[in-house]
Amino acid sequence: MHQTKPIFIIYTFLLFLLIFSSKSVIAQEVEDEREFDYSKGGEKGPAHWGDLKHEWSDCKKGGMQSPIDMSSDRVQVIVKSGEIKRRYKPSNAIVKNRGHDISLQWLNNSAGMIKINGTDYFLQQGHWHSPSEHTINGRGFDLELHMVHVSLEPDATYKIAVIALLYKIGPPDAFLNKLIKIVMPMAIKLTESNIGVIDPKDIKMGGRKYYRYMGSLTVPPCTQGVVWTINKKIRTVSQDQVRALRIAVHDYAELNARPLQPLNRRGVQLYSPENTPN
Repeated sequence: MHQTKPIFIIYTFLLFLLIFSSKSVIAQEVEDEREFDYSKGGEKGPAHWGDLKHEWSDCKKGGMQSPIDMSSDRVQVIVKSGEIKRRYKPSNAIVKNRGHDISLQWLNNSAGMIKINGTDYFLQQGHWHSPSEHTINGRGFDLELHMVHVSLEPDATYKIAVIALLYKIGPPDAFLNKLIKIVMPMAIKLTESNIGVIDPKDIKMGGRKYYRYMGSLTVPPCTQGVVWTINKKIRTVSQDQVRALRIAVHDYAELNARPLQPLNRRGVQLYSPENTPN
């Protein structure tokens, strides 16, 4: 009878570890994006993402989904000096064709981090959507870059932070110029390529004004609790660069932007240092 007590303690400890570890798992974006698509009327389109898998239920039932429109009448302006605290560094990376987008992925959390509200978020990957997913006062843009960061702190309230950059057609983007030669041979193939050391600081952020709100991943599993930071300055990208990114995934989708989601009374802040231009 007394021998059951140690067994019970061990069992309880293992159960605790299982529960803890399951809660600490971060639901990242789907890597093989052929499991869904962006067609409006298709069975695997955005309207049905939440029905395709149980673990994607947030896509349908979540009340804090992304993307959204940053409309002036719902934005609270916050005067705050300083920029987003970024501590990026060069690191080995791969380029991956995931089916609906091209993803640039840095390895082993070695590309540095950003700090938001005292929490460190390590840069994981960047990927592009065309046209843009977020809009400003109803205006969409030609391209949107998402830089996805993850917190490794077990007690962090929010595990994922994304910095988004918006682009309109104009002069080519210098950073994308470096990737086009690698991206083009990957067209129509779900492949990946090791491209050596890439410095995230080469991605120019632009201005010091930015929007912030709480949302979700914009692809399945549509995980909520994502801290979104959208730079207000609109950068430029050439039509050829946008076309190259589309051609690379043309066999799976011509467009890869999720429709706008309801705001549902969420707050949207515009951080704007005094006397700072856009």
